[in-house]
Amino acid sequence: MSVRELVVLGTASQAPTRHRNHNGYLLRWDGEAILFDPGEGTQRQFTFAEVSAASVTQICITHFHGDHCLGLPGMIMRLSLDQGNLPVPIHYPAAGEQYFQRLRSASAGQDEVPVDGRPVIRPGVIHEGEAFTISAARLSHSVESIGYRLDEPAGRHLVPELLDALGVEGRDIGTLQHEGRLEFDGRTVHVDEVSVPRAGQSVAFIMDTRWCDGALELADGADLVVCESTFLARDERLATEYGHMTAQQAGRLAREAGARRLVLGHFSRRYADPAAFADEAGAEFDDVVVAEDLQRIPVPPRC
Repeated sequence: MSVRELVVLGTASQAPTRHRNHNGYLLRWDGEAILFDPGEGTQRQFTFAEVSAASVTQICITHFHGDHCLGLPGMIMRLSLDQGNLPVPIHYPAAGEQYFQRLRSASAGQDEVPVDGRPVIRPGVIHEGEAFTISAARLSHSVESIGYRLDEPAGRHLVPELLDALGVEGRDIGTLQHEGRLEFDGRTVHVDEVSVPRAGQSVAFIMDTRWCDGALELADGADLVVCESTFLARDERLATEYGHMTAQQAGRLAREAGARRLVLGHFSRRYADPAAFADEAGAEFDDVVVAEDLQRIPVPPRC
């Protein structure tokens, strides 16, 4: 059974709290699992979330501040220990190559674990497969930072009424879906005859950044936007100074980009009430989730 969901591993920003682990998100997409920004403690969060760490098929790092990458050495060793998917592709900003190499070799034995380092040199598509593409765009933070977007190719949605009219049913429907054509009742039925176009699903991952064009580009029409909201609007000056967004700005971003669902994360420990983030973003955008550690958030389906 295919699963498309976001597993929240950690939602704190610079420092963890009693209730929020350092940053970390796992996007489960059918048979793949993309890990974004593993902060400290990420591999332990997999245990609490009851998800296998060995399921990770790709890792994406937005930037090399510690709360977004210090869990990487542990994850590399865990993938080896659990006989995971190796060499695992790891995407990261090319400007942070020295930090990647240090994390890659942070402990004895790590050099023996095969990984596939893929520095992102320029914006655009950085991974292209049959199931999805991953693109990167530059963001605006205090260090080189990039955001990511996953896009499923467009497909077609079968119309039951059209299938019924031709008498196509049962296993023949599966054959038609997978092969695009079916020899049936003395004629060839093409999938276009019994279906309508369906846009592919998309997910945007936008961490540490000020408001910028790159964030809008990543979020454009996305079904799920995971966005940092380190500060509340009353501290917008601090957010801009340190290269972050407010919950209000995240809500505005989702609205202007025409997104479908917004997930807020990366919260400063200075705020005690998560409801304040929901209120601010919710004044700008309807479908807002204030992420909690270990929460599972489905990617909104398309018809």
